[in-house]
Amino acid sequence: MMMTAVREEKARRIAEREQAKRVREIAADAERIRANCQSLTGFVREAWHVVEPAVDYVHGWHIDAICKHLEAVTAGDITRLLINVPPGTMKSLLCGVFWPAWEWGPKSKPQMRYLGASYSEHYAKRDNRRMRDLVASEWYQALWGDRVKLTRTGEMAFANTSTGSRQGVPFSRLTGGRGDRVIIDDPHSVDGAESEAERLSTVRTFRESVPTRLNDPQRSAIVVVMQRLHEADVSGTILALGLGYEHLMLPMEFEPERRCRTSIGFVDPRTEEGELLFPQRFPRAVVERDKIPLGSYAVAGQFQQRPAPRSGGLFQRGDFEIVEAVPAGARRCRAWDFAASKERHGRQPDWTVGLRIAWVDGIFYIETIARGRWSPAEVERNLKNTASQDGPTVTIRMPQDPGAAGKADAETKIKLLAGFPVKAISPTGDKATRAKPASAQAEAGNVKLLRGDWNEAFLDEVCAFPNGQFDDQVDAFADALNELALSSSFSFTNF
Repeated sequence: MMMTAVREEKARRIAEREQAKRVREIAADAERIRANCQSLTGFVREAWHVVEPAVDYVHGWHIDAICKHLEAVTAGDITRLLINVPPGTMKSLLCGVFWPAWEWGPKSKPQMRYLGASYSEHYAKRDNRRMRDLVASEWYQALWGDRVKLTRTGEMAFANTSTGSRQGVPFSRLTGGRGDRVIIDDPHSVDGAESEAERLSTVRTFRESVPTRLNDPQRSAIVVVMQRLHEADVSGTILALGLGYEHLMLPMEFEPERRCRTSIGFVDPRTEEGELLFPQRFPRAVVERDKIPLGSYAVAGQFQQRPAPRSGGLFQRGDFEIVEAVPAGARRCRAWDFAASKERHGRQPDWTVGLRIAWVDGIFYIETIARGRWSPAEVERNLKNTASQDGPTVTIRMPQDPGAAGKADAETKIKLLAGFPVKAISPTGDKATRAKPASAQAEAGNVKLLRGDWNEAFLDEVCAFPNGQFDDQVDAFADALNELALSSSFSFTNF
């Protein structure tokens, strides 16, 4: 027993010496660290080793963007901030852990009170614990311990000697507590956003409870940070109602027509369509890999921050019955939509699509889809081979782009398909207008899918239209249906 006590005492003294050494090292470098920590980005870099000691810090320009907007909240320039970014881009750490700790210490605001909420109690507790442990760390206390000392140290709530505090709550129970900062991190779960009842309940809590949780109605701030999960989620509600939130929106892949600009002078610095947000952590290969299990609907929302309802806009998922066979005596058309954009670094190319529809007894059956990212030579080869497989009874329809080049390209393809019935049609009107007849037929239950491995990708695309990333299958679908309908006795008013 005596030997054990001696060993324990020796270990304690060694630990104390090591702790004292670390404190001296921090004190020796304190001036540099404090100078770096005047900006929130600098604080994140310096404090990272405390929060994530086993993970190397990886910086991206979007971190600077988020930090600048949070700094504007600290300065009182913004009191309502909405941040939409993809998952895995440090949104929770930045908004719920580093920023409050930065305000308490480097910005000398230890009196600030934070109310943090997430859809899950687990995540609310996680971020509360991470901030608490950061503030209580040797590193933080050596630098700002003169102004920040913890009194309560619970997992869901803790406080300091200057009356500052942080409380974590599940968003569904956001009816108690107040804060100078209300930080809402992902109020919806993925499944909850899909449920109309759960989604409406979350939105109701946001509209009716959050505004009353502020200590100072004029100066206190609300920060909402989330990935988009549904067009009518909390973010959609904020934007639709014009609630006055500064909106920082950063999609995974850059879309020039949706470039984000904010009142503090921020402009998304990307220039090339498809340019990635955080390639240091999510390079092209990883993004493309993750798109496969997500599907186009989730990619549009979680990656690109422009969700469409899974039930569809022009097209409803439940309108398409999947069948095992097509009745005899059908007329057929295969419509092509050729990729307009070429593959290049940082941009995902369009697809070339050939979609075949059979029409019999007033019902349109989508039978099969040829789809690929092909070179011009591969396009010609697949065009010819598909026509041979379909046979001469299937009408082939293809778009003819305006101008001499479009006419010449169409003539080349028609010559390639000599012996087959081919039509080259110049598209008129926008894509949504051309798709409305197909939408009407689907809604009436007159469009069915022949069971195949292409069904899911087709449904994902048409039900995200016109907000989805791709519309090649929609264009081919609309053209094939219009060709069969308009070149027969069928009309859109007699179904």
